[in-house]
Amino acid sequence: MSALDRDDRFYADALALTIARADMTVLDLTLYEVANAVTRRFGTAAPAKAAVRGVLAACTRPPAQVDIDTISAAVEIAAEHKLTAYDAAYVAVARHHGWTLVSTDIKDLVSRELALTPDEAIAVVD
Repeated sequence: MSALDRDDRFYADALALTIARADMTVLDLTLYEVANAVTRRFGTAAPAKAAVRGVLAACTRPPAQVDIDTISAAVEIAAEHKLTAYDAAYVAVARHHGWTLVSTDIKDLVSRELALTPDEAIAVVD
C-alpha cells in the first residue's frame, strides 16, 4: 500500500522495491487488505481494482496461499507475539518459505523484529 500512497513515509522506498522487481510476492490476504484500504479511502471500486492489479503486476511470483499449515503456524505465532491472526499469517508464510517480510506495521511487526521496513529492505536489495 505504501507504494501507492505518495503521502506515506515509506512511499519512495516501497516504490523502489516495486520498480526494482525484487523477487517478491504477497499473501493472498494482501489483495483483500489492499482492496479494502483503497475502497475505504476513495469510496469507489475502480481505484481498488487498479491497486490490486498493480500489486499483482509487481509480484514476481503468484500470491502465497493460506492453507491449514499456514493457519496453524499463524495461531502459534499470534499467541507467542500477541498479534492478530492476520498479521501472524504474514510472518508464518515468510518463515515457511524463507522469505524476508517487508511491512510498514511498525508497532506489531517491525518493532518485534518480525519484518523489515521498505527502507531497510531496499538496503538489502541494493
